[in-house]
Amino acid sequence: VKYYQIQSTNNMKLTILASLIAASAAFAPAQQSAKTTSLNAFEDALGSQPPLGFFDPLGLVADGDEEKFDRLRYVEIKHGRIAQLAFLGQIVTRAGIHLPGNIDYAGNAFDSFPNGVAALIGPDSIPFEGQGQIIAFIGWLEIAFMRDVPGTGNEHVGDFRNGYIDFGWDDFDEETKLQKRAIELNNGRAAMFGILGLMVHEEIIPLGYDPELPIIRHLKQAPHRGHRP
Repeated sequence: VKYYQIQSTNNMKLTILASLIAASAAFAPAQQSAKTTSLNAFEDALGSQPPLGFFDPLGLVADGDEEKFDRLRYVEIKHGRIAQLAFLGQIVTRAGIHLPGNIDYAGNAFDSFPNGVAALIGPDSIPFEGQGQIIAFIGWLEIAFMRDVPGTGNEHVGDFRNGYIDFGWDDFDEETKLQKRAIELNNGRAAMFGILGLMVHEEIIPLGYDPELPIIRHLKQAPHRGHRP
């Protein structure tokens, strides 16, 4: 009797183990397949290129939601364009190139204000009234021009031509269009890192760290010129 009890217990353990293995075998492939399908949904999307390929470490579009992906790509393109303008502005102003004349009726010259973050924050920054005008102008551009108007023939996410501006885009073949879109996307990504790096370097100068950077050299502010009351 004891033998049969032991045998029965062993058989039960084997049955449970076999059931667990069968359950794992039944469900694991289905989960893996769904995950792979979601990840592969955008593996050939514009911007997925070596060495990283499709890079989504936070899993923001792991569910394969096309609408969410388009929204994030829209934001990425706009941030990249803004960052490119910001980085170009850093290079131009730090090279000593400023608008001629005065910024206000008090006689403050454009070149009398510091470059970079110091132009917005600090004792020598542009007055609030001036910054308010800049913000209002950007808002006007955002509302009037920098948006995708449905039904105007725009071809892709981030296409803001809206049927009234072209610059020869329609003359390009599809391969050239994809190449130019990829170039813009990558330049925007690089510019976002670039302008962030410049801002961080500028803010740590008071800590005694002012390295010589490529192109723009030192970020330390030069003495202000022009009339400042």
